Amino acid sequence: PSLAEQWQQEMKEKFHIDAELVLASTASNLERRCQFGESIFERFPFVVVSTDFIKADRRRNEFLDQAPELVIVDEAHDCAGIGSAKGATQRFEVVQGLSKDPKRHLLLLTATPHSGKSESFRNLLSLLDPEFADLPEDLSGESNEKTRRRLARHFVQRRRSDIKHYSGEQTPFPERFVAEETYVLSPEYRTFLNRVIKYARRSVLDDQGKRQARVRWWSVLGLLRSLASSPAAAAATLRNRSVTLEANSVKAVDDLGRSAVLDVAGNNPIEGIDLVPGSNTAELDGDAEETRRFMNEMASEAQKLEGPRVDLKLLKLIKMLKELIDEGRNPIVFCRFIPTAHYVADHIHKALGKEVEVGSVTGQLNASEREERIAELGRQAGQRVLVATDCLSEGVNLQNSFDAVIHYDLAWNPTRHEQREGRVDRYGQPSATVKAITYFGEDNGIDRIVVDVLLRKHSSIRKATGVSVPVPGDSDGLVEALMENLILGSGELGQQLVLEGLEDKRRKQIQLDWESASEKERRSRHMFAQHGIKAKEVQGELDRVRAGLGSEKELEDFLSAAIPFAGGELNRQGDVLEVRLEESAFDLRAHAPGSAAVFNAKVALPISESQVHLTRTHPLVEALAARVLDAAISSGSDQAPTRAGSGSSRSVSEPTIVLLVRHRVLFTKIVGAQRTPSLVEHCEFVAIDNLDKYPNCSTYEVEALLADLGSIHSSKGETLLVETIDNFDEVALLLDKRTDLIAKNLLEDHNRVRDASRRTGVRYNAKAGSTADVIGVYALLPAGSA
Repeated sequence: PSLAEQWQQEMKEKFHIDAELVLASTASNLERRCQFGESIFERFPFVVVSTDFIKADRRRNEFLDQAPELVIVDEAHDCAGIGSAKGATQRFEVVQGLSKDPKRHLLLLTATPHSGKSESFRNLLSLLDPEFADLPEDLSGESNEKTRRRLARHFVQRRRSDIKHYSGEQTPFPERFVAEETYVLSPEYRTFLNRVIKYARRSVLDDQGKRQARVRWWSVLGLLRSLASSPAAAAATLRNRSVTLEANSVKAVDDLGRSAVLDVAGNNPIEGIDLVPGSNTAELDGDAEETRRFMNEMASEAQKLEGPRVDLKLLKLIKMLKELIDEGRNPIVFCRFIPTAHYVADHIHKALGKEVEVGSVTGQLNASEREERIAELGRQAGQRVLVATDCLSEGVNLQNSFDAVIHYDLAWNPTRHEQREGRVDRYGQPSATVKAITYFGEDNGIDRIVVDVLLRKHSSIRKATGVSVPVPGDSDGLVEALMENLILGSGELGQQLVLEGLEDKRRKQIQLDWESASEKERRSRHMFAQHGIKAKEVQGELDRVRAGLGSEKELEDFLSAAIPFAGGELNRQGDVLEVRLEESAFDLRAHAPGSAAVFNAKVALPISESQVHLTRTHPLVEALAARVLDAAISSGSDQAPTRAGSGSSRSVSEPTIVLLVRHRVLFTKIVGAQRTPSLVEHCEFVAIDNLDKYPNCSTYEVEALLADLGSIHSSKGETLLVETIDNFDEVALLLDKRTDLIAKNLLEDHNRVRDASRRTGVRYNAKAGSTADVIGVYALLPAGSA
C-alpha cells in the first residue's frame, strides 16, 4: 500500500495515464462512482491495487473476474506464498489466479533477492508456468539445458552493470562509498546493560513451560535489541506488554517473535516493522505486580541514559552528521524502532540548529503522510537530514533529496541493510557519489555478532558477485543461536564475543552454505542474464519506434519554435529549459504540469524532483503540436506557419517537391467474434522528383534533405508549386501507394510482436482509411538556383 501513490504519480508523469488507487481508504468512494451492478475494475480501465487489500476472498474474486489484460505485480517477492501467515498465502493465491488466464499478460517485478529458499523461488516461477513449480534445485549441466532454455523465455535477471552501457546509451548511476564507524558504551550505559543481561539470563532459565519459555525468549531478545537501539526504545519495550503473549502455540509465538524482533526480508510486508516488541511478561508470573514494578523501574533507569552526555552512540552520530553536512551531503539516518527515530530526530534538531532542516518518518504515518513529509523536507532550500525507520526501506524513491545513509541501528538481515542503501543509490541520483556508513558498538556484543557474522560476509560476497546474495537456509536460526550464546554465557555484554562449540560450527556451516549460494547465483546470472533476450530484435524494435517519434534534439528544436509561437518564452540553462507561459492562452497552460505558468523542464533523463520531463507524448507537447497544426490549416491568420514555399538545399541535384503528409490507416484487432477498430495516423515528409513523369515518380523519406535548408524566393519555385497542386490527382495516386505500404508495415509490426510473445487467438487487419492529407507543399531547388 505504501507504494500505491508513487505508482499513480509515475504513471501520470511518465505515461500520462490517470490511474485510480484501489485501497481500503478509497474503495468505498470508487464504488459510489460505479453504476448499479458495475465493478470498480469494469468502471476504471487503469488501477493501482494494493495486494493486501485485494487478497480477501470477496475482493479477490471480484478482481479476478474483471482484471485487465495486463497486470504488473511490483515487489513480486511478497507474493511467493511462503510463511505461516494467512496473508502470505492469500497474496500468492491472488497472483496465481491472475496467471491462470493464458491470454493475460503478467509482469512480475522485484529488485529484492529471493530469500535463498528454493520453495519461495519456485513458487514465483510457477506463476509464469505451473510446471516451474517442480524445477530441479540445480539447473546446471547438459541434462538441464532444455529446462534452462524454457525458463529463459520467461525469466530475466538484470544487474546495474547490464544497463549502465546498453543499446549505445549511457545510463548514469552514482558510485557508492562505504565506511564503518564505531562507538563505545559509557560506564553508565554498560552498567545498565549488564544489569539487564543478568535479568534476561534468570528470566529464560527460570521458565519451564515450553510456550512460556518461547514467550520469555522473544521478550528478552526484543529487549536486548531495543537496548542496543536507544534508551527511548528500551524504556518503551520495558513498559509494553510482549506481543508474543497473544499467541497460543509455540509456533505462533515464534512467528510473532520473529516478525517483531528480527529483520525478516524477502516475502514480508514492511508495515508495522518498526513497532517495539514489548518485553513485559508479568502475566506469566505468580507475582505479576512485582514483575511490573521491576520492569517499570528499569524503564525509568533507561530514561536517565537519554541524551548525548551518557548516550555516546548519539553523541558520535551528531559528530558524523556535522561532517556529512560540511561535505554538502543530505543524509538519511535509519533506525529500527519508532521511539528511537523520534529520540534521535529531537536531539539532532537541537544539535544542528536552524541551518539544517530535520524531519522524521515512521510507520505511525500512513503512506500519503509519509510521502508528503518527505516531499516537504525535499522542498527545503538548505541542507536536510531525514530520520526514518524501515517503513522507508523498500521501494521508496529518496535519491532526489538525499545522498547518504547511516545505519544507526544495524539491520539483522543483510538484505534489509542493502535495501536501505538502495533508497539513495539508484537511478536518478543527481550526486555522482553516495555514502553508506555502518555504525555499531565496538564493545557491544549484540552489534559485533551482526557485523562479524552477517554484514561483512555479505559485503564481501556482493563485491565478488556484483549482486546481493541472501543468507541461505535458516539465517534467522543462526542469529537466534548466536544471541542465545551471548545471553546464556557467563560473561558480561561488553566483553569480546567468543563463539564456541555448536554455535561456532553452525556459523562456519552457514558461511560455507553462503559461498555455495553465491556460486549458484553467479551461475544463475550467467544463464539468465539479460543477454537471454534477443538483443538485436529488441534494438530493431527500438530503432523503428524512435525513428517515428523523433530524437530528443528534434523535440527540443520543436519546443524552441512552438512555445514562442504560442505566446510563451523558452530560456536555456545548459540542458535545462525554463518554460514561461504567462502570456500564452489559458487553455495551453492547463496542459502544463500543475497548470504552472513557469517551470523548469528537460527532454532527456535523468531529471531532478523540481524538473518536468517533456516527452513527445506529454500533454503540453501534444497541445503545442495541435496548436501549430490548427494555425496552419486555419485561414485568415497572419501568424500561421507557412504551408507552401520554396528553399535551396545542397542535398538535391534537381528540383524536388517535398510534401508534409498525414496518412490514415483503419486498424482492427480481432479476438474471436469481437472486432476492435481504431484509426491510426502517421505523418511523414515525402519527396517527389522527376516532376515531368507523373505518375511514374519515385518517393523517399526526406528529413536529410531539410538539414541544410536555405531561404530562397524564385519564380521557378513558384512554378513547381503550382504545377504540383494542378497535378494533385497524380500526386494522390502516389500517396495512396504510400498509405498502402504504411498499412502493410503496421500489420507486420503487430504480427511480429504477437508471434514473439506467443500470443494466440488474436488477429489484426489494416487498410488505408482515406486519401492522405497534404499539410504542406515545398519546393527544394539545388543550391545556387535562381
